Amino acid sequence: MKGLYPRAVAALLLLCQAQSALGKRVVVNWDVGYVNVNRDGAKMRRAIGVNGELPIPPVFVTKGDTLILNVANSLDETTSVHAHGLFQNGTSYLDGPAMVNQCGIPPGESFSYEYMIDQPGTYWLHGHDHHQNSDGFRAPLVIYDNHNPFDYDEDILLSFEDWYKEEFAERAKITLDPSFSFPPPHGYGHALINGYNGNHTKPIYFQPGKTYRLRLVNMGTLRWFQFTLPGHEMRVIEMDGIDIEPQVVEGLDMAPAQRYSVLVTARNSVEFNYRYNATMYASFVPPTDGLEPRVYLGDIIYREGAPFRMSNSNSQPWFVDDLDLHSLDGEPALPVDRSIRMMIGNNPYSTGQHLDHINNVTYSPPKVPTLYTALTMGEMAMTPRVYGPQTGAVILKHLEVVEVTIHNPNDMPHPLHLHGHAFQIIEYGLAESTFPIPAAFLNTPTRRFSGSPAKRDTMSIPKYQYIKLRFRADNPGVWFMHCHLDVHFIMGMAMVFVEAPDVLQRTMTVPPQMLNLCKRQGVHTWGNAAGNDGYNFGGLPDPPRIVSRPPGTTGHA
Repeated sequence: MKGLYPRAVAALLLLCQAQSALGKRVVVNWDVGYVNVNRDGAKMRRAIGVNGELPIPPVFVTKGDTLILNVANSLDETTSVHAHGLFQNGTSYLDGPAMVNQCGIPPGESFSYEYMIDQPGTYWLHGHDHHQNSDGFRAPLVIYDNHNPFDYDEDILLSFEDWYKEEFAERAKITLDPSFSFPPPHGYGHALINGYNGNHTKPIYFQPGKTYRLRLVNMGTLRWFQFTLPGHEMRVIEMDGIDIEPQVVEGLDMAPAQRYSVLVTARNSVEFNYRYNATMYASFVPPTDGLEPRVYLGDIIYREGAPFRMSNSNSQPWFVDDLDLHSLDGEPALPVDRSIRMMIGNNPYSTGQHLDHINNVTYSPPKVPTLYTALTMGEMAMTPRVYGPQTGAVILKHLEVVEVTIHNPNDMPHPLHLHGHAFQIIEYGLAESTFPIPAAFLNTPTRRFSGSPAKRDTMSIPKYQYIKLRFRADNPGVWFMHCHLDVHFIMGMAMVFVEAPDVLQRTMTVPPQMLNLCKRQGVHTWGNAAGNDGYNFGGLPDPPRIVSRPPGTTGHA
């Protein structure tokens, strides 16, 4: 009997460790509804919050947990939620984009998203139906790691948003209504930091010698944010949820939907307090005193009452460049099996509108969620045509390595987000174009990765440049790729990758409660993009036609 006792103890310890490894079930209840708020100090307006409040509190979980997000829809339109940056491996039906991976949750009804949390890092949750993200339906999602590769003492979250006096529907109308001139007038928003006017954000408290992890999330829909912390060294350690080799930088330049983590070690003295700088801007909007850009300063407090030490440097900070970063996992550049070329742009269309497009296709949602078409059309699911004329569907073979080259021959940058994957950043260079590129950009150099290329899920493609990215098609599902400037998303800058539909049909079953979201709205859960058999697209509107751009003009996409 004595010989059995140590074995029993060992077994009990293993059981306890196994239970610990399984993580917790974290339940978050969201009643999504309208709220009236004055977030920027400029105007009270209707917005979208949860449980009667805005900002929406951040969600914190740990790798190994299960996050149960119970969503009740108290809006007067459908809604859905996207966990931005989570790959949803094996659960493409939980990815969130309405009419891509699911039908929206109808008004007055509820749905529970169950996320298996296996990706530590910095992410965010946001609405992915009717562009509700732009009206406040967004919140940070932080996933901790019990085996963190970096040492620090404290975690600090900073979320950034742009906020406008009009609801998104109003801004969309002046963009899409042919009776308005194009491009529409620039809107000048305000910055929100941690959900409130950036001029009134609570201070951050530093203690001498401690190391802090600052997690920065740009949840904006039109503006970039530049972040600097004078008097301190910042080391970038994470980009869009992916750990990277620490790199010292002076500033971060974050496009909408991008995230970074930096380590900052506090100074040893409490003689001075400091201020961080968060500048909200859009490079395509002409500078206007007091409106564009907008500069916000936040307090870093070492000692209450201490004077603030201001930076006296007039030099431009060195902002992080993703080609200078390297993945911590050391993964080399993937060998390419297939190359895909894409061109993004904006053109006048036969509808009288100016619309955005990828490879001349302006996105419009189908009548059946694209994932359900992939699951129900048998061998025909391997042909792009079955997904309709306005999804821009590209079929990927299982496990092939794809190199996508995206050309942006336009006079503004575009942050494109790929769902379901993080991609390696391979190269930037001068974009190909069918119309003249301004002479100032013709000497744009070709820049290429070195070492282990960094990975992320949202890339900002500079104006008049291209970017090359690579990823392995190892996540069967339907994955949206779209511009994260919501006004360009609604103009049609989006497409879908349909990844390994043959594998999907053998391995994936959509939960009945998800299918019921469609059935209760009279939406088919089978068939092609029109909800029909074969290539019968009766019921879909005819796609609009591009009208030639006047000679000598450049893009406004």
